[in-house]
Amino acid sequence: MSEPLIKVPDVQFERAKLMLDRARWAAGKMQKLDRAATRRIVDAVAAAGHAKAQAYAEWAVRETGMGVVEHKRIKNEACTKGLVEIYGNEDFISPRIDPQKKIVELPRPAGVIFALIPVTNPVATVFFKTLLALMTRNAIILSPHPQAKACCTDAARVLAEAAKAAGAPDGAIQVIDEPNIPLLEKLMADERVDLIIATGGPSVVKAAYRSGNPAFGVGPGNAPVLVDDTADLKLAAKRIVASKSFDNSILCTNESTVLAFTTIADRLLEAMKAEKAHVCTPEETEKLRKLLFTEHGFNVAMIGKDASVIAREAGFNASGAKILVTPVNLVQPEEKLVREKLCPVLAFARVQTIDQAISAARSMMRKSGRGHSAAIHSKKEANVMAFAAAVPALRVAVNAGCSLGASGYETNLGPSMTIGTGFAGGSSIGDNLTPHHLMHFARIAYNKDAAETFGDYTGLDPLNLPRREAAPVSLAVDNSSDSELRRELRRIILEELKAVLAA
Repeated sequence: MSEPLIKVPDVQFERAKLMLDRARWAAGKMQKLDRAATRRIVDAVAAAGHAKAQAYAEWAVRETGMGVVEHKRIKNEACTKGLVEIYGNEDFISPRIDPQKKIVELPRPAGVIFALIPVTNPVATVFFKTLLALMTRNAIILSPHPQAKACCTDAARVLAEAAKAAGAPDGAIQVIDEPNIPLLEKLMADERVDLIIATGGPSVVKAAYRSGNPAFGVGPGNAPVLVDDTADLKLAAKRIVASKSFDNSILCTNESTVLAFTTIADRLLEAMKAEKAHVCTPEETEKLRKLLFTEHGFNVAMIGKDASVIAREAGFNASGAKILVTPVNLVQPEEKLVREKLCPVLAFARVQTIDQAISAARSMMRKSGRGHSAAIHSKKEANVMAFAAAVPALRVAVNAGCSLGASGYETNLGPSMTIGTGFAGGSSIGDNLTPHHLMHFARIAYNKDAAETFGDYTGLDPLNLPRREAAPVSLAVDNSSDSELRRELRRIILEELKAVLAA
């Protein structure tokens, strides 16, 4: 067998193994923290990240060349204090007692979490995954994308310092400062890793699932957005343009293709123009098709770029445009423009009926986007229900922008930077990732026979149980013929044995 082209230097791998040992130790210490101590750590880390939300937004755009600073600041703030506002009052630590079912549930954190960080949403994902881990008393090792390693490494260390100052064990938050694929594959397969959270491209997600360790991975998005003849067109246009232009469309929940009822399509386009959408001519559409899709797939150089920059690269002018709208006739995977586009380019197609809209949405998601997201702008519940029931998406945002609606920031779905695509999308979870996914429960289950009385567990805390008294130890020893030294050795051994049994 030929040698791999890239090897992991021994010293680098040894350092990484030490990180895993530290994380394993820290995870054990974290699991002994009570709710108050955990909350102090979470609050301190959230405050530290929130204080530098603007600075890291600027750094991320500067380092990656992707996105919009103002929008990244919003995400950084939402993934720090925003998360605490949502989950801060939830109890992930105390036992849950159900006298009716005669069950006691004891929280069990995952342990050591290995988290992959994408280039598209780097610092926000560092904040998000770290806080979810700490809320549930886990240790976390962060592995940033190489193109975002500087901002992510600095952010992780700021969070680690804040956590340690607030009482977290040293090693609860760590970061790999020189990530590479061979190293990541070795670490993901290490038995000291309890859970992998893989957010990124298909290759890293598949590597996580191949690792042999439990993993949460995500699939690609490709969201259809239906606008029917009952929608508020001005509001729908405003929401769609704002969503598609948010952070230059690098959230995987962004709109991919508008499916507009023919009766309102022209009015919708005019309303979108009023919101600074540039509706492309057939010639401009063809230029974008050639620019964005090469023989190797999507042109990654255009990910997260401004609409005006993309237009200029394609060979036409769209100065001041927030998004570029490309009218298409064919809504099938063979039409490249209805595939996932992590940039502010939005396909637009006309449909006659709800049934045709459903057929078009299912067709465009045949090869990409299954299990992910969709949106609909409508006041007709029957259309909403029919669309959601038939389209292979596990989250359907209604009268909301898909980017922040499906990701939970403009709806009451769990706000998340990691979107599970379930069975259809090849993911082990179908939900938006929340703290609840990072822990399991040990369950004490009594015999359900009514004659069997359920115990009284009120006030019992596994972190502070009554001291268990050790039975007295009595060892009969005949010392009549022992030397003084042997008697002293026996006395020492006896005292040590008593101490062990009393501990």
